[in-house]
Amino acid sequence: MTFQPVIPYGGAAGWAFLQRTQENQKQAFESSAEIQRDVQYFKEKIGKVETSDDLVSDRRLLSVALGAYGLDDDINNKYFIKKILDDGTLDTDDLANKLSDKRYLQFAKDFGFGDYSIPRTQISDFGDNTVAAYKERQFEIAVGAQNQDMRLAMSLERELSEITQKNASDDTKWFTIMGNPPLRKIFETAFGLPSAFGTLDLDQQLETFRDKSTQYFGAANVSQFAEPEKLDELNRLFLVRSQIAAGNAAMSGGAIALTLLQNF
Repeated sequence: MTFQPVIPYGGAAGWAFLQRTQENQKQAFESSAEIQRDVQYFKEKIGKVETSDDLVSDRRLLSVALGAYGLDDDINNKYFIKKILDDGTLDTDDLANKLSDKRYLQFAKDFGFGDYSIPRTQISDFGDNTVAAYKERQFEIAVGAQNQDMRLAMSLERELSEITQKNASDDTKWFTIMGNPPLRKIFETAFGLPSAFGTLDLDQQLETFRDKSTQYFGAANVSQFAEPEKLDELNRLFLVRSQIAAGNAAMSGGAIALTLLQNF
């Protein structure tokens, strides 16, 4: 049986507990037989994978490959995954470049089936790097099964640092955040934006993200979150607002129950 992380509290208290115990909990999780079997299988087989067909036809390999990018839910969408891999990333018309979720773009780039005559699966450390990412994300999923907010908070530094370090315009960085579901959720919650916010025109969304960023952090640019203090404050604001929202939902339910009882 895979180790189940322990998250006894929500909000900032839960995050502090997780930070203190994360190393030990992660080690216990990664030592479980199921994780060890999947990791070993991937390392042994991935070097023999030369085409997208080789990958998508092996469910165990594909599970680890997708899991390394947080794309676990696509395990049954083999045609879609094959199309992304075979198209590659070098042409603006390639499918991965058209999708708002940029995890697919990174996935296609890293495997390189559509970009190179010899895919990157043949690189000596490819298996180790993919497995490291897989174990990290699978632990986050296990944490999320206990508390989804903690899962998002864990992913924040990795996901956002990749964007802040990119040589791209600030608009592109904001659009990348908007196209990354976990990051988008964190920013929308931290900024107190309603669930219907995503239906607005993209330019309106961009302007709102900039305005809110200036309001809460003193600057509109994404690069500011490369500073540890700003990153920590974003995480804290997300956890606080998320806990408040959960508390309000619970209070609303309690208020309804109280009203019903008062009518008897």
